[in-house]
Amino acid sequence: MKTLLAKACWLFLLAAASAALQAQPVAGRDYLVLDPPRAAAGGGRVEVIEFFSYACPFSYEAEPHITRWLMKRDAQVEFRRVPSPLPAAWAPFARAYYALEATGLLPRLHWPVFDNHHFDGKRLHSEKNLIDWLSRNGEDAVVVKQALDSPEVRVKVEAARAMLDAYNIQGVPTFVVDGRYVTSSRQAGGIPEMMGVVDHLVDLAIAARPKQ
Repeated sequence: MKTLLAKACWLFLLAAASAALQAQPVAGRDYLVLDPPRAAAGGGRVEVIEFFSYACPFSYEAEPHITRWLMKRDAQVEFRRVPSPLPAAWAPFARAYYALEATGLLPRLHWPVFDNHHFDGKRLHSEKNLIDWLSRNGEDAVVVKQALDSPEVRVKVEAARAMLDAYNIQGVPTFVVDGRYVTSSRQAGGIPEMMGVVDHLVDLAIAARPKQ
């Protein structure tokens, strides 16, 4: 009886180990390894870039998952978002993102833009609708309009377009971790799965750094 019980326990441990191994993200399937790696701007922390668009329902779905993930990882990562201006229909939202950033409104309005566009149907990709929405919510729409039309925002949108090309981004949401790894909701098989892969890639990036 003891022999049978020991054998059963051993088989259980083997099955658990096999399941854990299968759960580990796999390079070439769940994420890509960039060769050569790109320069990262995280300094002492791991740079994590999210390519997204306010127009994309999958980016909208991902946002609460990203917020929860950042609460756990904030001290270890240098996180930044890059709004995709491609396709051309998404470019107004890229301008809106950088205009809100320039006017200091981004921390407060990042999620409301997502939510009002997708959940409340405000169609904020229209500049007129965006300006009207800001005015109705007590914001200085004139200042935002000036930022939307500014050379600084135009330069940032062009830089975002160049980054899409440099990383060969094919869709959003897509994450680049420390200039070494790329994953997306499509590669990972879903939004929660993508955040698990990003978590794994941050650990890989930390492990790959020279020991102090």
